[in-house]
Formats: sequence, structure tokens, C-alpha cells
Amino acid sequence: MRTVKGFAWLATGLLAALALSSTCARAETLIMEADVWCPVNCAQDAERPGIFVELATQIFAEAGIQVDYRVTNWARAVQDVRSGKAHALVGAGVRDAPDFLFGKYAPGISRNCFYARAGGSWRYTGLESLAQVRLGVINGYSYGEELDDYIRRYQKEQERLQLAAGEQALALNVRKVELGRLDALLENTWIMAMYLDRHGNRGELVEVGCRVPDVPIYIAFSPVLSSSARYRDIFDEGVLRYRQDGRLAALLQRYGIHPQL
Repeated sequence: MRTVKGFAWLATGLLAALALSSTCARAETLIMEADVWCPVNCAQDAERPGIFVELATQIFAEAGIQVDYRVTNWARAVQDVRSGKAHALVGAGVRDAPDFLFGKYAPGISRNCFYARAGGSWRYTGLESLAQVRLGVINGYSYGEELDDYIRRYQKEQERLQLAAGEQALALNVRKVELGRLDALLENTWIMAMYLDRHGNRGELVEVGCRVPDVPIYIAFSPVLSSSARYRDIFDEGVLRYRQDGRLAALLQRYGIHPQL
């Protein structure tokens, strides 16, 4: 009797394990990539992984889809999503990857401003004012049509423009400004505020003008994967829903951001 009962329990356990294994095998996972651009998207293992990462994780979880967020350098992230090795690119503007799939509703706005050492006299007043400085930008980023054209024109002239690359690109540009090897850098205001606060640089670098207009930023989906249109629509509908019910504003405020949309 004990043997039969034991066998029954064993059979039941095996069936449950097989069912669980089958469920796990069927679990749908969406891979997102980007470089660290905190608070939009932060380190992979961070307790607070970033506004867009939390938003995507919550929206896709409601549709039964897991999110696997991975950090690499920006150029690699764009290439991985473009080739279909990853599903989505985090924190992209349309000009970053115009061939990608974008939704109607942007979760955030990119306001790019210029930062220089405190006490200096230079201010950004338009493209013509850039002739007076050595400017630091990040390779592969889009800063709007006018500035992108400027970067293409002068990217090989080190006395006017220097491009940083890799996962520590912002830190490199900040350090160059501090050491006087650059006169100014260009960065998103959300990202710069958090970086300066976390690294104790607040007050050393100051905002000296901003590019207008602001640019919407999205999670953009691969142009070569058949799943992309569905993922885009799920996320887009979620962004609208979260905006309408106040959850998006609450998420932004948890990161110290006052909603601009």
C-alpha cells in the first residue's frame, strides 16, 4: 500500500514538474537593450532600474510577457535591435533609429542642455556660439536635426568636437570638462541631474543653455522581428493607460522628475 501511494505521489510530482517546465518553456520574454542613461534606464542589477525599465516591466507583465533588460554601449544596442538579436531599444528618439517601430505615445521627453564649469562666461545661444568651444557629445546619440548636422560636419575636428563612446561615455565627458580638456558637454537634463547628484559634482558643472525644441523619447522596437508591431502596440496602449490613470506621473515623481507631458 505504501509503495502504491508513494508511486502515486511520485507520478503526481513528475506531472507537476513537467507542467511547470512546459509553462516556463512557453514563457514569453522580451529583450530590451541600451547603455546606462539613468534615470531613464539604470544599471541592470540596480534596485531601481530606471523609469522606462520599470514602466515596460509593469506594462508587459500585465500581458504575460517577461522583460529581460540588458546594458551595453549605445552603438551595440542599436545594432542588436536593428538585427533582431534584441527586441527593443530603451530611450530612443526617432532620429536615433528612424527605421525602428515607434508608438504614438512617448513615455518621456528629452531636454538636452549644455553644461560647463561654474564661473565661465560662455552660453549657448545657437549653433554659431559653438564655434567658441570644444564640445563633448556621445557617439551614436541623436541631439536633434541641427545639432546632429553640426556633429557630422565637425566630428573629425578635435578642437571643436569630441565624441565619447562606451558605457562610461558621460563620465568621460564630465571628467574632460572638469580637467579643461572640453569647454562644455551636451546631455539630457534628467540624466545630468542624477549623475551630478550621485557623483557629488553638483555645483561644479552648471547648465549654460538648452537646445530647443524638446524631443520625445520612446522604447523603440526592432524593424526585422515579426513580434515588434504587437509589442509596440502593447506598450503604446500601456503608456496611454498609465498616463490617464496617473501611474506614469507617479513613477516619474518617484525618480524626482516632474512630468513634462
